[in-house]
Amino acid sequence: MSRKLLLDILAALLVFLFIYTSISKLLDYDTFRRQLGQSPFITLYAPVIAWALPVGEIVIACFLLYPRTRLAGFYLSFFLLCLFTFYLMAMLRLSYFIPCSCGGVLQHLSWNAHIVFNIIFVIFATIGVLLQDKQEQTPAQSTL
Repeated sequence: MSRKLLLDILAALLVFLFIYTSISKLLDYDTFRRQLGQSPFITLYAPVIAWALPVGEIVIACFLLYPRTRLAGFYLSFFLLCLFTFYLMAMLRLSYFIPCSCGGVLQHLSWNAHIVFNIIFVIFATIGVLLQDKQEQTPAQSTL
């Protein structure tokens, strides 16, 4: 499999994930916001996060669609997925109440399955960063 094809597949998987989750959150916005407000770690920021998160997911998906911004999209994907994975792990360890603010099919996963799911996508984003960065360096090096 060529590097370009693998990058296209990784970007498409992440785009699908972020578009799917953002639309799920926006379609059931009231529930999403309420569940965020029940989280012991982010209660005060729930109104801002309720809009910023789906908008951010859409922006990241857009970055992944275009070759010029794809590396930034992979980095942002990595950051957001790591942040959410650490948030889930902290909730499991430190909170007695864990509201599920996931939408669609993802809300049916157990917390441990959700963490594994996120780690898989963190790995996809990591591979995307490494391959995209290498691809962008190759043309510049060949002109030396």
